[in-house]
Amino acid sequence: MPKNGEYAQPAFAREMADRYFTSTISQFIMHGAVRDLVPLRTKGEVRYATLEEYLEKDLFAQRSAIIFYDRSRGLSLPKAGAMKEFMAFVKAYDTAASTKYSQALPTDAPSVLRLIERFIRTRVAEGKGVAVIVDYAEQIAPAGEGAFLSDADRSCLITLRRWARDPDFLRGDVTIVLVTEQLAELHRHIVANPYSEIVDVELPDEARRHAFIRHEIKGRRFSSIAGLKMEAAAKLTNGLSLTHIRQILAEPLRLGRKITTATLMRRKKELIEAECHGLLEFVEPEFDLDMVAGCKQAKTELRTAARLLKEGRLDVMPMGWLICGPVGTGKTFLATCFTGEIGIPCVKILNIRSQWQGVTEANLQKLLSIFKALGPVGVIIDEADAFFGRRDASGDSGTSSRVFSALSSFMSDTAHRGRILWFLLTCRPDLLPVDLKRQGRAEEHIALFGPATATERKEFYSVLKKKNGIETKASDDDIEDIFLDCGAPHLSGADLEAVMIRAKGVAAARGFQAVAAPDFQSAFENFLPPVYAEEVEYQTLLAVMECTSRRLIPEPYDKMPRESIAERLRQLRIIIEGG
Repeated sequence: MPKNGEYAQPAFAREMADRYFTSTISQFIMHGAVRDLVPLRTKGEVRYATLEEYLEKDLFAQRSAIIFYDRSRGLSLPKAGAMKEFMAFVKAYDTAASTKYSQALPTDAPSVLRLIERFIRTRVAEGKGVAVIVDYAEQIAPAGEGAFLSDADRSCLITLRRWARDPDFLRGDVTIVLVTEQLAELHRHIVANPYSEIVDVELPDEARRHAFIRHEIKGRRFSSIAGLKMEAAAKLTNGLSLTHIRQILAEPLRLGRKITTATLMRRKKELIEAECHGLLEFVEPEFDLDMVAGCKQAKTELRTAARLLKEGRLDVMPMGWLICGPVGTGKTFLATCFTGEIGIPCVKILNIRSQWQGVTEANLQKLLSIFKALGPVGVIIDEADAFFGRRDASGDSGTSSRVFSALSSFMSDTAHRGRILWFLLTCRPDLLPVDLKRQGRAEEHIALFGPATATERKEFYSVLKKKNGIETKASDDDIEDIFLDCGAPHLSGADLEAVMIRAKGVAAARGFQAVAAPDFQSAFENFLPPVYAEEVEYQTLLAVMECTSRRLIPEPYDKMPRESIAERLRQLRIIIEGG
């Protein structure tokens, strides 16, 4: 951990300096946490500043001129005397180009970029250094097909691409920095330009968070504002920006309210969900695997994985799990209970897709950067067969194929093994691309089935009674007669839960809290499960074929030849699609 007063140059600054001194790169594209705070050392003291201020007063402090530009504020040169020199240049430019920019600087991006370029060339000829920071660069060269860009956007796109490979800029002391939060919102010809260097400004790691917390409390004892240790706070704030952490610390520092582990986690959840509004939600597990009925072998395998994760054996953890099975078999519940078993955050990806060009990819990139910072974290993707799209998808300007490529590439990064646990849930694994089901991505395939034996159905009864807070005075004999024999063998776990909640409703309608045996009897007699026998059989056989462990397959499917299952699946597919 950094000690008090110790200063570490941000990783992105070291990366930019190393690349710059090769004299082969003059244009950098900074993306990610570019709106966060950055440690800045001035006059021997460390304070936290914006990225803009850091670039001005640290990274490019030796340049004779630093130009900031965005479409809202226009041009600015904050360095002392630089604006005066720039305006002198503008007057000379007016004379040569018959313009009146010295009376009012241009506001349209193409004119501004032309003016900046002429100024840079003048400075290079004088042997002086210049840095140009273009903020909100996606508003200058937005993502989109060239044919649909405005003339101004096309002009800016060409200018920025030309700057990246300009030999005068490479030889001179010139640096162009394009700043954007999401790479996907910047035109792909800028991002994919081999003459540009992409710099990822990552969310702070534990050491940086620890140093920031120490700086913010300004010498006070952390125990005076929090009911946990500073080291624990630094660890638990993973996934948050320094700006977020400052917001969390504001309450105890200004209002005198002590931070507890519970309040810290609540605020963390609120801040991340607000940052990713509508893109993800935190799933707070109420239960562990003890609350999962049936699935004995699946629970055994997941408990082994949970134990290895707690022991820090990330090297042997699966990259992810594919959990498949018919509807109503508790796929989502199993995944959330697993994360509850090991006590890590669990998030569910919601709808990231948008009708606007580039927004879907930007949404995905934001989520992936947060997952990387949050780890260890469980990521649940429900209805995975519909979520991912396909590599060869068409009809949406390539959005689905780009989403597929980005996700599959991120999932296969072994640096995330044991830190990002993927759970792909689907009742139609046949629709999920093979690329995602291979080893190195969703490695373990777990198949779930409905309760098949009297013992499993009795276990479901006990677990569902506890989960749903059902009080009952029904005897074990009553349960044997009613719950285990009245059509229960044909019901899924979700069906059984629905029947038990109906029975609870019957008792409530009679004015009773406890559910009596006749209430269960009435609920079973009145329950009519939806009729989709062929679909359920089809999904069941798909799960059998997909499962990577014979121990997870119940009788009689474990004895069935795979050729027979494949043939039956073919027959069912014809019936379903033909119907």
